Amino acid sequence: MKVVLEEPWTFAELSPRQKEQVERLRAGEDIGVESVPADRPEQLGVNESLMGKDHMTKERWDTLSAEEKDAFRHALDMQQYAPFQVDDVDDPLFTLTVHLGIPEELEASRPQWKQVTAVDELPPYYYGYTHCGRTIYEYLLEKDYPVGLFVMEAGCSRGHYYARERVPRSCTALQVNTSLMIQYTFMTAPLQTLLLHASVTRYKGKANLFFGVSGTGKSTHSRLWHEYVPESDLMNDDNPVIRFSKEGECMVYGSPWSGKTLCYRNVKAPVNALVRLEQSPVNEITRLAPLSAYASVIAAVSTIRWNHGIMDALVPTVERVAMNVPCFKLCCRPDKEAVEVCKNAII
Repeated sequence: MKVVLEEPWTFAELSPRQKEQVERLRAGEDIGVESVPADRPEQLGVNESLMGKDHMTKERWDTLSAEEKDAFRHALDMQQYAPFQVDDVDDPLFTLTVHLGIPEELEASRPQWKQVTAVDELPPYYYGYTHCGRTIYEYLLEKDYPVGLFVMEAGCSRGHYYARERVPRSCTALQVNTSLMIQYTFMTAPLQTLLLHASVTRYKGKANLFFGVSGTGKSTHSRLWHEYVPESDLMNDDNPVIRFSKEGECMVYGSPWSGKTLCYRNVKAPVNALVRLEQSPVNEITRLAPLSAYASVIAAVSTIRWNHGIMDALVPTVERVAMNVPCFKLCCRPDKEAVEVCKNAII
């Protein structure tokens, strides 16, 4: 994939510490598990961000010139992609171009948009539409606070993100990130590739993926492995990539999408097992039959469920995973015994 920034957008310059981290992550090193600070503007600290001073004190902001303030407002933090950066390619799988402002003709066509999906239980909200072969997503931080539009042209290989004026740069970076993930899903579904909502722990060179409904303790279980199982490390904590190799082996890869954990490692490993977690007062594990494994895995795939073409393309890959990778259900508490029960069954 390729990201193109139109003026006035630029990529935020990395600090020396960030550059060092990126090089280590690019090399696949384990630099430790670090969570996103709760007070970061990217985590929807809207009131602070509205002033356009993301990651900057008021005192420092007041010393900047008008030109410096404008440049800072339009510098997008895309550090999580840097470990996966490759030399420019002539024919990227897809391209996303970032613009400032919504084209008048796009706004004028709004009455003809057909709504196909809505995610509006918790902020940030987004609504999906189709119109004249294009797919359009509108993002809002609050119900009355629209921040931008993401438009995929027919075929989905070309995408455009239009940020509204006076929206904080951290907000734009967040929505560009979401748009890239959506476009990646559209473009890779036919390529036997899955994004799975899971936490991935590698042990002795092989990966174990822990998944389940939100709040079941995926990240917690991974951290317990790191605490109690030597030779284990975290590959990704939210959306790893699963793909079959040319030799037919199921592989998992780190990705730029790792939720609230800053774990963007350029690593890969063969998949040893998939483990669906369920909270329980008793620690016990059972292996799932292929049909149950299929149902569990497809429920955990990060995808565009309203699009029948995408789902049809994903089904053969999910079936192949369910038939070829051991899949388990772990009913567990968040404790050391749960790790021992799991490890004894899957290793």
